Amino acid sequence: MEAKCPQENALLTGVIWKQILLFFLPVALGTFFQQMYNTVDALVVGNFVGMNALGAVGGATASVINLILGFFVGVSSGATVVIAQQYGAGNRETLSRVVHTTAALSLATGAVLTVVGVLFVPGTLTLLHQPEELMADSVTYLRIYFAGILPTLLYNVGAGVLRAVGDSRRPMIYLIVCCAVNVVLDLLLVAVLPLGVAGAAIATVLSQVVSALLVIVRLLRTEDAYRLIPKRIRFHRHETGLILRIGLPAGLQSAMYNIANTYIQSRINLYGTVTVAAWTVLGKVDGLSWLIIGAFGISVTTFVGQNYGAGRIDRVRRSIWVAHGMTLCFTVLFSVAILILGRPLYLLFGADEDPAVLAAGMRMLWLIGPFYSLYVPVEIFSGTMRGVGKTLVPTLITCVGVCLLRIVWTTVAYHVSPSFDAVVLSYPVSWFCASAAFLVYHRWGHWLPARDPQS
Repeated sequence: MEAKCPQENALLTGVIWKQILLFFLPVALGTFFQQMYNTVDALVVGNFVGMNALGAVGGATASVINLILGFFVGVSSGATVVIAQQYGAGNRETLSRVVHTTAALSLATGAVLTVVGVLFVPGTLTLLHQPEELMADSVTYLRIYFAGILPTLLYNVGAGVLRAVGDSRRPMIYLIVCCAVNVVLDLLLVAVLPLGVAGAAIATVLSQVVSALLVIVRLLRTEDAYRLIPKRIRFHRHETGLILRIGLPAGLQSAMYNIANTYIQSRINLYGTVTVAAWTVLGKVDGLSWLIIGAFGISVTTFVGQNYGAGRIDRVRRSIWVAHGMTLCFTVLFSVAILILGRPLYLLFGADEDPAVLAAGMRMLWLIGPFYSLYVPVEIFSGTMRGVGKTLVPTLITCVGVCLLRIVWTTVAYHVSPSFDAVVLSYPVSWFCASAAFLVYHRWGHWLPARDPQS
């Protein structure tokens, strides 16, 4: 029988709403700072290098990064779930093997992506129809990014380990430090030296090195069961299987989201530059809604994972509706605020220079803004089911109900409707359909298995 981890764990004994909220706040704040430094990246490159450089580090370049990194983070979320379950169950030896298997997975993936990314960047950008005038800068940026991708993977995995054991504060602090370093290096390497797009890429890689070192040092120094011991890093067959069984569907889900969003962007592009500009600003404005809902999803996954591992099924069931209520309250408040403040926010991004952009943007906002709450069941139910190790059905529901439906809807809408309204409405329609499917599956599906979390 395995030795047990310490059980003085507030996620297992504390008031449910309070523990979810305390976990949620650092996750949300960390994500906010991440979005802020991405915005600063764009401002520095756009202002000190030019619009072509800004296009080179966005667009197809960003799509490649989001697709690859999103898939890896999805797969590694399998480790987060298993670690949360084992920590909650107090299975010290299994927890240690999962941590060291996850580290081995990160190192192996980093080595492969470094080689493949550097070699195949030009061909990938050509397939994505990257404009010729952006190609050279895009290739430079992506090759530097992939050459230094290992620290990015190590940070994401290390932060996932810490969150899985209930520590969302340290990843937030490390991310804030990383953001500050990135901003300083951006200004130094792009505005002062200047190294252009290469400088922006180097700044990103070096800031990720800092965050990776911070999280690794924490894992090396902890005395808890999740301590990282370098000589023990290797693949364990059973634990690798557990991680991939849970993580691969999540990785596929992330990839499908990115594919669907890229496809919708291609549809939006067909309506002209005014619509594209309005849609771009909307993406900046409503990013806060995904920050809120996504942070609650991460929180409920960890909460459910630990309590399921500890056999506290009553807390798992109650946490679902507590998380729903909290997320709905935050989301409704955000929807009201964004609809009231929508016009000033668009003006902040320079929409006053083109009244047509402002008009199109406000129309988009009113088509989407009132309906953010429709997405809440998708995130909370899928987060809950990930926490108990059920990922295949939630992935299928999301891929079909959100991604595939959205692609089909926008394809038909473009040929049927002369307005972009129908394309924009693909978002609330897909949220409603996916949420309805999750409610049905939660009510009648066997999503809560009575099993030993080690199995």
